[in-house]
Amino acid sequence: MLFYGRGLSRAHSSRKILREGDKPGRQNGSMTNLRDILASNLKENRRKRGVTQSKLAERAGVSTQYVAMIELSRQFPKPEVLERLAAALGIEAHELFAVPPSPESSMERLHRDIIREVREVIVEALEKALADKHKG
Repeated sequence: MLFYGRGLSRAHSSRKILREGDKPGRQNGSMTNLRDILASNLKENRRKRGVTQSKLAERAGVSTQYVAMIELSRQFPKPEVLERLAAALGIEAHELFAVPPSPESSMERLHRDIIREVREVIVEALEKALADKHKG
């Protein structure tokens, strides 16, 4: 068993128990906390721009190890550091916390839209049929 979590106080600590293979902050493959979202987005944006951890660290004025720890979800930077990291990547700080919609939510939205459009088509067809019936 692995243990993860922060203590509530020095006298009383609370830890979340994880099974082997579990990752902190993830449930069913989805990111569930800001630390994981930041880690993923920072790494993705850095790689997309072809920037090494070392170069990003230099541009943002932090250590390479600190960038690595953020990308591993082990550190969470202060707001001013977040802004420097984002600026070093040429993006806005809020973009480091963007969460794309899950495939399930996209499919649910598509399903809702299709049902709404089918209902509209049926209502229009019924109204036309009733109007034609009253004419004749």
